[in-house]
Amino acid sequence: MAAKKRAADAVDAILDQWRRERPDLDVGAMGIIGRIKRCAALLQRELDRCFSDFGMTRWEFDVLATLRRSGAPYCLAPTELFSSLMISSGTMTHRLKGLESRGLIKRVPNRDDARSMLVQLNAAGLKLIDRAVDAHVANEQRLLASINSADLAALDARLAILLAALETKK
Repeated sequence: MAAKKRAADAVDAILDQWRRERPDLDVGAMGIIGRIKRCAALLQRELDRCFSDFGMTRWEFDVLATLRRSGAPYCLAPTELFSSLMISSGTMTHRLKGLESRGLIKRVPNRDDARSMLVQLNAAGLKLIDRAVDAHVANEQRLLASINSADLAALDARLAILLAALETKK
């Protein structure tokens, strides 16, 4: 049985232009990376739309979700948070001040180090992130619903291979 031909996409048009203008270049990698970047941008737009339904930005969701998934008592040191989120300590300080002023987190003394404070979800933050995570998971499922489970499993496996290769290049 012959493979079903896929419809051309925006990346195909770019690759066709490069093949016309620079036939000496192998643009295969450009196609893969271009599609990943385009998918990421389109997915992020849909994810951001979901976060905005809860009055949150992507980074606010990320901070609150990181605290939530840490488990009760939903409390982490700022260094654990910024390491997990791959941002600088200065950026984290600014973000935490914003979340604290919105009444979603609180600073609590660190029992193991009297010189530092921990960041903890408060009741309002916990309630908000639980609702937002429910909607986020449903949104992600909706975004992938048109792809069959075997293709999703294959995509996940191949993306894991790519991620592992990229992470070793740090």
